[in-house]
Parts: sequence; C-alpha cells; structure tokens
Amino acid sequence: MFQTLVKYIGEFKRDAVLTPVLVVMEVIMEVIIPIIMAVIIDYGLESRSLGKVVLIGLAMIVAAMLALWFGVESGRTASSASSGFAMNLRQAMYEKIQTFSFSNIDKFSTAGLVTRMTTDVMNVQQAFQMSIRICVRAPIMLVSAMVMTFMIHPRFARIFFVVIVCLAAVLALISSKANPTLRKVFHQYDELNAKVQENVNGIRVVKSFVREDQIPWGHHEHLHQ
Repeated sequence: MFQTLVKYIGEFKRDAVLTPVLVVMEVIMEVIIPIIMAVIIDYGLESRSLGKVVLIGLAMIVAAMLALWFGVESGRTASSASSGFAMNLRQAMYEKIQTFSFSNIDKFSTAGLVTRMTTDVMNVQQAFQMSIRICVRAPIMLVSAMVMTFMIHPRFARIFFVVIVCLAAVLALISSKANPTLRKVFHQYDELNAKVQENVNGIRVVKSFVREDQIPWGHHEHLHQ
C-alpha cells in the first residue's frame, strides 16, 4: 500500500523531501535557544558584562528568527507536497473509475465513489502532511528534550520520563477507543453522500411541482413528459 501511494507524489518529491529537513533545522534552532539562555546567565549575568549579554542575546534572537523561518518554510513545503499528492491521487482514481463497468459502479455505488475521491483522499492528504512534518518533529523534539533534561538535572529527567510514559499510555487508550467510532463514521459518509445526491437530483422535480400552478396549461403536458 505504501509503495502504491508513494508513486503519486510525482513532481512534488522535492517538497516532500525538503519538509523533514526544514523541520529538523527548526527543532535544532528551538533546542539551541535554551542553551543560549543558559549561557547568558552563566557568562553574562554572573560576570556582569553587558557586552556579553547583548552579544549572546543577539545570537538568541537570530536563532529564534531562524526557527521561525524554518517553521514557515516547512509548513509551506508540507502543504505543497500534500496538496500535490492529493491532486495526483484524485486524478489517478478518477481515471481508474472511468474504466469501471456498470456492474462495478453498481457494486461500489456512486456515493461510495464520491466518498473515496473526496473525504478519503482528504484524510490521506492530512496523514501524509502529518507524516512528513509532525511525525518527524515530535520524535526529534522528544529525544532532544530528554537529552537536555538529563544534562541539566538527571533527577528531573526521571520525572519527565515517567510523565512521558503515562502520557503515551493515555494516548494509546484514547486511540483504541476512538478507532471503532472513526470506522463507523467512515461507513456513514457513503450514506450521507447518497442522501445529498438524491436531494440535489430531486431539486428540479420538487421545484417543478411547487410551481405547477404558475405554469400555463399548455405547458403541463410538456412538463410531465
């Protein structure tokens, strides 16, 4: 499945590869900022040197601006890659559906095919965007935070580790409870689209019956035909 989906990235491979790189650089800049702040306290304030404080403070501002720029660029490239991926995937699905026989269309239903090309593709797009951005950022940030905590105070690091384990257990419990509900909702999308399609197709018929009294008598026969 993964190999099948990856080939639809197509001409957006550059943005898909560049996004994790930018995310890593953003995390590095964010991790450097607390280190620079500690340097200000250790070497600037203790020595009461205003020049060192200003110089190190400027370095911290530069790191913050770089982190902001990397974050903005990673968001832009992630959006470009995921949107392009969804476009290619939707186009491929549309071309595949055009080759379906009438029996296949009846089997999947029009509402089901509409759901596949809209809601499902959107979910895949969001999952792809999260995988190249958030799923890269979170582990690196977690490891970096753990390393920094151990360097600053090992006792606090153990508390931090226990909290992370408890949080992971809670998230796993929520995910296990939410998955059945999500599967049920996905199946209801088809019914929703079918009802919307019926309502859209019936608009002209309903409107014709409502305005029947306003139509000249000579046009009634043509209307019912």
